[in-house]
Amino acid sequence: MDVQRIPHPRPLRGTFALAISALLALSACGGTAAPSDGGDGGVPKVFGAYATQIEEPWDGVIHSALNAEMEAGRIEYTFTDDIGYAGDMERVLRETAEADAPDIIFGDAFGNEEAARAVAADYPDIAFVFGSGGGPAEPNFSVFDNWIHEPAYLAGMLAGGVTQTNVLGVVGGYPVPEVNRIVNAFIAGAQSTNENVEVKVTFLNSWFDPAAAKEAALAQVDAGADVLFAERFGVIEAAQENDLVAIGNMSDQQELAPENVATSVTWNMAPTVAYVIDQVIAGSYTSQDLKDFSMVGKGGAALAPINADVIGGIPEDIATLVAEREAEIKAGTFRVDINEGTPPGSTIPDA
Repeated sequence: MDVQRIPHPRPLRGTFALAISALLALSACGGTAAPSDGGDGGVPKVFGAYATQIEEPWDGVIHSALNAEMEAGRIEYTFTDDIGYAGDMERVLRETAEADAPDIIFGDAFGNEEAARAVAADYPDIAFVFGSGGGPAEPNFSVFDNWIHEPAYLAGMLAGGVTQTNVLGVVGGYPVPEVNRIVNAFIAGAQSTNENVEVKVTFLNSWFDPAAAKEAALAQVDAGADVLFAERFGVIEAAQENDLVAIGNMSDQQELAPENVATSVTWNMAPTVAYVIDQVIAGSYTSQDLKDFSMVGKGGAALAPINADVIGGIPEDIATLVAEREAEIKAGTFRVDINEGTPPGSTIPDA
C-alpha cells in the first residue's frame, strides 16, 4: 500500500536526503468527538501537514509512524510536506479540511502556531494533533513534542567517554526550549563521564538546512571536535568525510554512515499515533497534552543500539556505564533534569 503525497512545490533533494527518507520508512481537556465513520475503507482518514520535507528527521518520525498505521490497515493516510513557514500552512489545512474532511490531522505547528490553531478552531469535528510548545486547546487541538532529553543524556555519556580531544560538537536548529533541553541533557551526560570535556554548540536558526549544518559541523571539527551530535540533519556527512564519530538524532541513523554513527537519540511517535487513533475510533478523543507518550516510560524515546564497530570502537567500561544508567532511567531511580535555557557559549547567527 502506497501513501499518497499531495503535491506541493519543493526544492530538489540530494542523495544524502534520499537516504534518510528510505531509513525513516523502515524504522518505524475538552469536548468529546463523535466516533469516526472513517474513509472508504471504514477506517479513520488521516492527513499529515509538514512544514519541512519528510526527509527532515523530525517530521519524518511522525510520517513514519503514520505510514506504519496505514500499512497495518488502521487508517487511510495522505500528506503534504515542505509547506514552509511563509503562510501556506493555513491554506493547506483549510483546503484539506474542506475538500477531504479528514478525521485527524497530524502536523508540526512550530513556526505555524497561529495558523494551525486558527484552522482547528473552525473545524471542531476534526482532531488536530500538532507538535507544539504550547498547550492544548478545546475542543480538538492536542499537542505533542519530542521528549528525548533522557536518551540525549545517555548519548552525551557515550560521547564524553569516546572523545580523544575532549572536544564535542553539537549543531542544533533553533535555541528554543524544545531543542535546548536535548542539547543541555547531552552536555550533562558528557560531563558525567568526562569532567574535562568542552562542548561547542552552534545553532542554525533553521529547522532544515543540511548544507549549513554540515558547514557548522566542519567548523567545529576545525576547532578540535572529534565527536559530533547531529541534532540537525547534515552533520553526519561532515563526520563521515573526516572519519569521525557522530551521534544521530530523532531516528536511528546508523545506516547513513555505518562506520561513523555510534548511536542515535531516537524519538518514536508510534505510541502517540496509536493512542490518538484508538481515541478517534472509540469516539473518546479530547484535546490534551500527549507529552507522556514521547517519554522513555511509554516507549516514545530511546537510545539506539550502540554500534561497537564505529571508528575507534567503544570502550567497554563506557558502554557498561551507559547501559547501567539507562536501566536506572527506565526504573525511575535516575532523573535527567530538564534544562530549557540556551546552552552557555552557544554560537547563534543573527536572525
